[in-house]
Amino acid sequence: MRFLLILITMSVFLASPAMAEKPNIIFILADDLGYRELGCYGQEKIKTPRIDQLAGEGMRFTRAYSGNAVCAPSRCVLMTGKHPGHAIVRNNRGMKPEGQHPIPSTEITIAELLKEEGYVCGAFGKWGLGNIWSEGNPNTQGFERFFGYNCQSHAHSYYPSFLRSDAAEYPLKNDPPVPGHASLPEGADPNDPKSYDVFKGQDYASDHINDEALAFIKNNKDRPFFLYYPSLIPHVALHVPDEQLEPYLAMDWNDPPFTRDGGYGYTPHFTPRAAYAAMISRLDGYVGKVLDLVDELGLSENTIVVFSSDNGTTHLKEEVDYEFFHSVGDLRGLKGELYEGGIRVPQIVKWPGKVEAGSVTDYVTGFEDWMPTMLELIDAKAKAPEDIDGQSIASTLLGKDDGQRNFLYREFQGYKGQQAVWLGNQWKGIRTGLLDKKKEDPLKIELFDLENDPSESKDVAADHPEVVKKIEGLMKTERTVSEEFRMGALDSLE
Repeated sequence: MRFLLILITMSVFLASPAMAEKPNIIFILADDLGYRELGCYGQEKIKTPRIDQLAGEGMRFTRAYSGNAVCAPSRCVLMTGKHPGHAIVRNNRGMKPEGQHPIPSTEITIAELLKEEGYVCGAFGKWGLGNIWSEGNPNTQGFERFFGYNCQSHAHSYYPSFLRSDAAEYPLKNDPPVPGHASLPEGADPNDPKSYDVFKGQDYASDHINDEALAFIKNNKDRPFFLYYPSLIPHVALHVPDEQLEPYLAMDWNDPPFTRDGGYGYTPHFTPRAAYAAMISRLDGYVGKVLDLVDELGLSENTIVVFSSDNGTTHLKEEVDYEFFHSVGDLRGLKGELYEGGIRVPQIVKWPGKVEAGSVTDYVTGFEDWMPTMLELIDAKAKAPEDIDGQSIASTLLGKDDGQRNFLYREFQGYKGQQAVWLGNQWKGIRTGLLDKKKEDPLKIELFDLENDPSESKDVAADHPEVVKKIEGLMKTERTVSEEFRMGALDSLE
């Protein structure tokens, strides 16, 4: 009996470290960050030393694709592992009194699956997948802790009157709050920097979000945790504390004011180029604080860190001068488009001792791949739902050659309706104007050879009819009709 007790005690002792060895997961998601807006991706004007360091310590992807071309549907793909042809949310759509079209309770999120594996899950930043009164409430979708903006429209201001702390309102010291959309006061001089002071608040929301994310790490350092950190930055409006602006003002760029003279836009700024760069550097600082805390707590070796963006750079040129910053390099398209510049994003993964430091891969991957990848990396591969579209990239991360995936599928109901398919590394077919009644042939497929023409400048469909036919077949089979997000001419084919 004594021998049996010793064996039981030893088994418990040996099992406990195994539980503790489950890696922590930190997923940091920038908002509207362009493919080349980080130093490690070729940016020359905006300083991002901490994210660049992260890339040097991990793997950098050159062919990573976000879930979709705008916020909510992209995040839905990330959370559910389903590509846009099967995902519930396929466009940005508001609901009353706040929030966006919700993920229903029937959807299984990565947070719910990780929670079943013993993880504590927290989300800090912008949610955008259902308000707190809906089934999409993050606290009912696997996250035990939520802090930030439940609603994307609310998140257009970095100086609001409150944030959400789970279901409660967390007041900020902005009296009055700064709106995300406003014009210069009547009679204000657009050439006087003081005219723009009305768009400066006292309490910067993103600082509080970073503080709460750090607190979550501290509070859960002794158990496996999943930190989902969907930052607001650099989504407009152009709001950033003055001290962050100073290094860029010192560069003395030609930086004419954004005054919002008519039309749709966010709040004006006296130096918009400096403001945009400063916002990205602010995000870089937040990332640095997270990495430093993980190091201080001795968690680095057992923590997987992922950094990416939910889509490409905003198309609002008067506010974000993407040409000045060369935000998407030579890629075609911006936020809202399924051309490369709207959906190819930076993606960096660090896991010391597992992911090779300083490595680079051109493996084609999308946000739907993260659900099965995370599960495989924590030895829970069998828990992946059968109806997901994602394919694990764990082998790629661990340095094994998996070849290339067969295809990647995207569709987007917005911006007149679009659909795209990537075949391996080379081919990409795209349809646009699916909702445009004026377009003569909304079902026409453009074909691009991305290996030789990454800027999608030459349609080679006529030269490769067999490739077009294969892509056309996938465009039909890789989707179900959504009653909430109709796709016009495309739905008529079903």
